[in-house]
Amino acid sequence: MKNPRRSPILKTLQARITAVLTVVLLLVLVVNIFIFRQSRAMVERINEVFASNATIIQLSDTLETAQNSLYGYLSTKSSASLEDFYRYEQELRARTDTLNDRVVDNDNKMLERSIRLMTESYLSSSEKAIQARRGRDVEEYKEQYAISTNLYDYINSYIYALNSNRFRRNSENYQELLAVMESLEQTCMILIFAVSALALFFASLLVRAMISPLRTLAGAAYRVADGDFSVEIPTSDRADEVGVVTNAFHRMLDSIRTYISSQRSSMEKEAQMKENELAMEAHLKEAQLKFLQAQINPHFLFNSLNAGSQLAMMEGADRTEDFLSRMADFFRYNVKKTGGDASLQEELDSVDNYIYILNVRFSGDIHYEKLVDEEIDTGSVRMPSMILQPIVENAIQHGIHDNHENGRITMSAEMVGPDENEAGLHCVRVTISDNGVGMTSDQIRAIMQRRAQGRGDASSTEAQQAKTDAERDGNSTGVAMVNVISRLELYYGKENLFSIWSDGPMCGTEVSVLLPLEQEEPSED
Repeated sequence: MKNPRRSPILKTLQARITAVLTVVLLLVLVVNIFIFRQSRAMVERINEVFASNATIIQLSDTLETAQNSLYGYLSTKSSASLEDFYRYEQELRARTDTLNDRVVDNDNKMLERSIRLMTESYLSSSEKAIQARRGRDVEEYKEQYAISTNLYDYINSYIYALNSNRFRRNSENYQELLAVMESLEQTCMILIFAVSALALFFASLLVRAMISPLRTLAGAAYRVADGDFSVEIPTSDRADEVGVVTNAFHRMLDSIRTYISSQRSSMEKEAQMKENELAMEAHLKEAQLKFLQAQINPHFLFNSLNAGSQLAMMEGADRTEDFLSRMADFFRYNVKKTGGDASLQEELDSVDNYIYILNVRFSGDIHYEKLVDEEIDTGSVRMPSMILQPIVENAIQHGIHDNHENGRITMSAEMVGPDENEAGLHCVRVTISDNGVGMTSDQIRAIMQRRAQGRGDASSTEAQQAKTDAERDGNSTGVAMVNVISRLELYYGKENLFSIWSDGPMCGTEVSVLLPLEQEEPSED
């Protein structure tokens, strides 16, 4: 019975471990994000503390550089000094534009306003001094330069005062930030220890849930290894891998006990079976003797036919001699090639002999035509023996049996490429067609289904139904066709080498056999 409290999502150990790791990683991620954001905020505040002092120092440096450039131009009238002054003038204006220009109730803001206003006056006096120097008005540029120098001194004193005030306030802020940093450090340490303890707790729970049943299972396994199969392992209601292993071990013990019980009962029957084996050996030897005798009889038959052929030749009965000779060749080929392979030429000759014998029997009523492509070397094409004759026999017995006079059987052999056949190989295609009674799709399917049953591809019910349909339709040689198909597939190790086609009753039948030219060593089976 499943545990209703357990989530179906966390049934496996992998899912549980993943869940624990995910929770721990999320906690660590949250803690790291919190620490990062707090640290970044503190750094920004510290930067703000010292940025204001840096701005004032840069303003003082720019003012000093502009004053030096002004003095250099007024004393030497150097164009380079004049260019430096105008460049630093622009920079000085840009820096003073960031200062406060309104009247407010704040000492530092008022100092900024004073510095801004005095800087404007300083730049104005400096410009007048430069213009007077250009116009060679010595008294004027000396007077304006003196005003600029005084303003320069005043601005520096105000900058120093502003910088001192800001430094004092920033120092107080810095002390506060240090206290906050210490608090943040303590908070981060607490969070890290808390997350570590939580992760350790979850890991210990998970390990305990895994190890406890495994210890029980290991103890039982040691007892079984020592030969004690009476140990009892209760079934587990866990749905994870541990539960699966526990239940599998429980079933294994049951199977071992059942096997031991069956072995005891089988050992009791073994003595009786040995007695039966002795009797079976005697019957087997007798059956082998009869089998050898049955092999001798066909040889006796075609040897007797050869003797009759020689006698007919001696008496001048040419047709009788030819008939007996062909019958002897036909039976000799059947006995010699049983279970082996043959060339395509030998198979064609066997069919020729078979047709000749039937035409003697039926007074030449069987019309047979053979068309073989000249580029096929029929002597080198190997194939299973006794393939073509059963197909021709089937066409005669079931295709044109009731209409020999108008019936016609045609055998053709041609070369086909890989794209012209279902096997996808270079093949020789041998086609046997007749203009007889034809076949229905059910009859064709019955033969092919019986062939599939031989390979284990169809159910026994379907095979039995196919056999019943074939027998009902008089298609008893369907067994021969199944044998032909099976031997082709065993010999070449390929499928789709045999096909039957018919338009229906009274429309004739066409049987096609593919003989692959690309193959491995032929099977001896």
